[in-house]
Amino acid sequence: MSILICGSMAFDNIMVFEGRFKDHILPDQVHILNVAFLVPEMRREFGGCAGNIAYNMKMLSARPDDEPLIMAAAGVDSDPYFERLKNLGLSTSHVAIVPETFTAQAFITTDLDDNQITAFHPGAMNFSQVNHVKDADNVKLGIVAPDGRDGMLMHAREFAEAGVPFIFDPGQGLPMFGGDELMDFIGMADYLAVNDYEAKLIQEKTGSTIESLAKHVKGLVVTRGAEGSFIYADGQRFDIPSVKAADVVDPTGCGDAYRAGLLFGIANGLPWVESGRLASIMGSMKIAQRGAQNHRMSRAEIGDLYAQSFGARLW
Repeated sequence: MSILICGSMAFDNIMVFEGRFKDHILPDQVHILNVAFLVPEMRREFGGCAGNIAYNMKMLSARPDDEPLIMAAAGVDSDPYFERLKNLGLSTSHVAIVPETFTAQAFITTDLDDNQITAFHPGAMNFSQVNHVKDADNVKLGIVAPDGRDGMLMHAREFAEAGVPFIFDPGQGLPMFGGDELMDFIGMADYLAVNDYEAKLIQEKTGSTIESLAKHVKGLVVTRGAEGSFIYADGQRFDIPSVKAADVVDPTGCGDAYRAGLLFGIANGLPWVESGRLASIMGSMKIAQRGAQNHRMSRAEIGDLYAQSFGARLW
């Protein structure tokens, strides 16, 4: 049995401008904007929601039932990512290569005030519907994470038709869907996971409160960064504290790390409080490192950190 992670694979190209955008962008001239920034520092990170979630789940898995399986679309430039997944022991059997496309990529330029200018090229992600849930064997749990619009719609339907429970995680893909479509997603899903901003947006789009939406699923999770998270399930609200990080360096990928802990908890039948706490541990661990996939702990170390944080052991 495996946990099927439907979502994006992407490269994050991060550049640092050693100045301030405000000194080079004239407010009264933005209609004829034509500027260039020298970026002497650049790094390329592995990312994308499916890749990030699988990376974190691999640290937690101790048996075949916990193995993450990525379902994504990548482009002709994906060899370095495939090599990375191979080295991590993650299967690429359901990662489709789309000819004549690039893997999804973000180009992020940050200035000295931490302002960012980002361009995102979806590339192969727009063809995520070439993959089908039925092509993955022995799936016991899934997630529909941000991806191409058509792929997200199709994978949700396919999970529901196959009777496989799944988390709907709209993330940055949320603006692509109207209120009726979001209600359709929620009606098919067993779980819903959003951050606090997305929670506000989904309420506006659907005209329903979070408490009302929670009645449509087995569990509704809202993450709030340093303020922790809360989970509506079993007619209750469970408040989950954040875990103090060793250092606060980069929030990129923290939500995906949290979702990996959540998936592990659901797949293993953990109580909601324990699942939320484990998810919080994973997010805290990630924020201490730059990039979405550069943090690393053994399963035993994650267990020790949980015990130190909450005074009880998971394993």
